[in-house]
Parts: sequence; structure tokens; C-alpha cells
Amino acid sequence: MKNLSKTINGIMILLMSVLVLSCSNDDDGTPMGSNTVTDFVVNAGADYSTLLDAVQKADLAATLSGPGPFTVFAPNNAAFDAFLTANGFANLDAVPTETLTKILLNHVVSGAVQSSALETGYIKTLATSTAASQTMSMYVDTSSGVKLNGVSTVTGADNMVDNGIIHLVDNVIGLPSIATHAVANSSFSSLVAALTAADLVSTVDTGGPFTVLAPVDAAFATFLDGAALGDIEVPTLTQVLLNHVLDGITLSTDLTSAGAGYSNTKATGAGSNPMSLYFNTSDGVKFNGVSTVAVADVIAENGVIHAVDAVIDLPTVVDFALADPTFSTLVAALTDSRLTTDFVSILSTADGTDPAPFTVFAPTNDAFTSLLTELSASGLADIEEPTLNATLTYHVVGGANVLDSQLMDNMTVGTLGGDITANITGGATLTDANDRVSNIVATNVQAANGVIHAIDKVILPPLTAN
Repeated sequence: MKNLSKTINGIMILLMSVLVLSCSNDDDGTPMGSNTVTDFVVNAGADYSTLLDAVQKADLAATLSGPGPFTVFAPNNAAFDAFLTANGFANLDAVPTETLTKILLNHVVSGAVQSSALETGYIKTLATSTAASQTMSMYVDTSSGVKLNGVSTVTGADNMVDNGIIHLVDNVIGLPSIATHAVANSSFSSLVAALTAADLVSTVDTGGPFTVLAPVDAAFATFLDGAALGDIEVPTLTQVLLNHVLDGITLSTDLTSAGAGYSNTKATGAGSNPMSLYFNTSDGVKFNGVSTVAVADVIAENGVIHAVDAVIDLPTVVDFALADPTFSTLVAALTDSRLTTDFVSILSTADGTDPAPFTVFAPTNDAFTSLLTELSASGLADIEEPTLNATLTYHVVGGANVLDSQLMDNMTVGTLGGDITANITGGATLTDANDRVSNIVATNVQAANGVIHAIDKVILPPLTAN
């Protein structure tokens, strides 16, 4: 009995040792019988052999065996065959490894997201955009099943593994272009129709990098105001669309960091110069005072999209004055009810129609504040209408779109009110008939019907008679 007792004790000790060793293996992260994303692909069968080959060629097996968790959208062999054919690859080996790796990562999302948690909208994949150096966006459409970027449908959902979840899909999800995202999201159907009519789809599909301010359907409906898209002449439509496209990458963080300022779009204004775009982030992100960002930073392979709530029409010099709070006092002066001249209507004249185009020397708010002090006036109302009216005419040149590069020393500038003198030595300045000197502090805000230069002192008509 004593020997039997010793034997039983020995067996118990051995069993405890095995149990401790097993627990130790679990603690090391190598549990027996593990089932990772990679294991799932290995064991998925012949129908997913191309996916397995792709994972191995891209050297992602170790990554997909990591802790994750991951959500993986797994294409079958037929999906890969269609993708290779559509993109001119003879076989998987013909796909550059770097490209293949990025495509596969475009099927992987951080976190374990079950099909019931997928909602219509944008999620981020693990692929990185070449242009934007940001993780790629993927558009999920749950209006009828689950469709990804408009090209791939989930056919088998919620395959659970130890480090995430796998959804089987019927098409390879290629790297999305700006055009891909526009087509995938039904909220951009009017934009896609407009791009097609203007023959710009290929531009935003293969060109770039671009930043696109994409109006949603409701924005186009307001812009058209009952008219049909076909009622807009194609050259005009093209310019309106290009006024939503900027060269390079401008993320929402870039805009908020800058606060406010001007950029250029792909549209052209008077003189065939690049059109300006004013942005202000004091209350959301607004462009030209009319269009606000609704969804920011939709990342594509060739750029970034910001969805906006209004179409940004081709701006006049008046539009820029209204949009930029730096010119709020100027706007108040131009719209003063006492004026005998309708400056707003005049300055809204389309390019090519007399007296457009215009060169406007726009005094800042500080310039008007200094003027009121100079005239011992408490406000614009203290300035007599004839003086105010004449003063404003001295800030507008009719029939010319004069950029700062065209100014020169001792240059006579003929305004609607009379002549002033420009100089550029030591900085661009304007001298009025009273020898008062205005510094040009910002230049070349290009509108469709003219150009604006900001100045730091109001130009006055001759005051010697006073």
C-alpha cells in the first residue's frame, strides 16, 4: 500500500507538471490549437489557394498571425482571377510585391468588426495611400447586403478566429482612386454625372495627387435650382467642377492649423489665372463663405476627398469680399444704403462684360479704422455720401486684371475715380492724390471677374478743395 501511494503521488506530480507547462505555453502567447487569420487562410481549402499564395508572397503570414485583432475581407480564387485579368496581370507572380502587399492590406481593418456592426460610411484599412501618406478609406454600403468600395460584396460573414474575424468577399478590393470613392458613394451620384458630362472622370481616376471638395447630391440640387445638369454649358460646368479640385494633398488638419487663408483651384479666373479659394475654420471648415465640409479626409490612392454641403460656384470679387471677414468694413461701405452707385452690381459683372474684369485694391478693416481716426469720424455714417462714393471708386480699376507682377515703379494706375501711382521698390505701394501711401499687404486673390489686392490704408480722392 505504501508503494502504491508513492506511485499515485508520482503520477499526480507528473500531471501537475504537464499542466503547469501547458499554462506556461499559453502565457508565452503560443496556445495549443490556435486559429489565427493565417491559419484560417491555410485551412480554407482550394477555393482560397490564391489568397494563401498572395499572403505568402507578400510576407504577411506572420502579421496576420499576430495579436490583432483584425477584420479581414477575404477574396476567393475567382475574385483574384477577375482582378488579375482586369489589370493585365498574367498571374499572381506578375503583380509587384509592393503593390500586392498594399492591396492585401486594403482588405484588413484594425479591430474585430462583426457584420452586424458594419454601418454605411467610411472605415480605415491598413493600406497607406501613396499620395496622402495616410491609411486608406473604405466605403461600406449596407443598403443591400454589405458592399465595399462599390466593387466587393460580403458572401460569408462572421468567421471567427482567435485574433479577429473574417468576412468572405466576391471581388478583390483594389486601391481606390478619387473616382472609385465618388462612384461607390451614392451621395455623390450627381457629382459623378457632372464629372462624366465634363469628361473629368479619368482625370480624378488616374491623375493627381488632388484634394477634391465633393458636393453631395443635395448640394447639386440646390445649385441647379430645378434646372437639369444638361442645361449648363460644358465649358462652364467644367470650370465649376475644377473649382472644387486643388493640386496636392490638403487634409482637414492642414486647414485647421492654418485657420484661414487662400489657396488655388484647378479652375481659371480672369486672365486665365488660377482661381483662388478662401477657407475659414472659425466655425467648421468653410470655403468661399458658402460651402462647409460635412465629411473630411476620405483617403484615396491619388488624393483626398472632403464632402461639402454646397457647390462652390465661380466666385466674383464681391464673393471674396463677403467671404473674408478681413473685408467686412469694406463690404459695409460698398452696401451703404446712401450710395448713388450700385457697387455690388458693378463688381458682380461677368468677365468680358464692360467694365469687367476688375482690379480691386481692397482696404482691410484696420485700414478703415485708421481712416475713421484720420477723419475724426466715429463710423462710416459720419462720412458724407459723395466722399464715400468717390473714395470707393478709387479702389477699382475697370477693364484690367492686373497681377502684382505687372506693377512697376512710377506706374500710373487709372481707377474708376482717377489716377493713383504704383511703386514696387521696397515693397508694393499705392500713392493717392494726397500723397498718402498704401502698402499692398496681400496679392492676387483671383476671382472669375477680376483680382483683389489687400491694402493697409484707404485711398482717398483729392481733398485739397476741402
